[in-house]
Amino acid sequence: MPMNAALQGIADAGHATHAHTGAWVAAQLRQRISDGLLPPGTKLSEQALSEALGVSRNTLREAFTVLAGESVVQRIPNRGVFVAAPGADDVREIYRVRRLIEPAAVLWGDVPAEALDAMDVIIDKARAALVEGSVAGMADANQELHRALVSLSGSASLDALMEKVLAEMRLVFHAMATTPDFHSHYVERNAALVAQIRNGQREEAAAELRRYLDGAEHELLVHIGAIP
Repeated sequence: MPMNAALQGIADAGHATHAHTGAWVAAQLRQRISDGLLPPGTKLSEQALSEALGVSRNTLREAFTVLAGESVVQRIPNRGVFVAAPGADDVREIYRVRRLIEPAAVLWGDVPAEALDAMDVIIDKARAALVEGSVAGMADANQELHRALVSLSGSASLDALMEKVLAEMRLVFHAMATTPDFHSHYVERNAALVAQIRNGQREEAAAELRRYLDGAEHELLVHIGAIP
């Protein structure tokens, strides 16, 4: 997707007092990376972005500094700023964070019926994407489900941290775009997790989630050649 199309509507997306600050710009770009609209290697043109977002270049550079610190973008001297392609160390760090916050949210978070119903809807989307053979659809549903799991914590801070993790995860998923089995065999594992939570088997679900994340990390590291 062209960058301008991915940025449509951003300038009008927020009207709070913090809108159009560096933090706001970083959040908007992070969200679009998390949604798969800005893939690895996309050049983030200062001129195009400042016009699309209605912000100064200084504000944009503040946002780039934030995102570079999160390993979501990369500054290349004399070339510009690009959406990053995570390496092995980035994958390991992503999964360190995920193993801490996701099982904890499953184990200790509040689980209202409406949250479980929303997860069931996500599982239905994933199954439909699997039938259609849509790798992007399965990746979208996977991101949405793990965001929902962390939201059980009720913590805005953890939600914000997970949004950063999901942006990096989306970049990792691009490396697996030609490997549909990576996504397909997690569809029913996600469904089983939700069923365990619904049945009150939260300790079992948290333990299974840790095993699941261990396996996903290993599979990704093998795919990118970091593990023989």
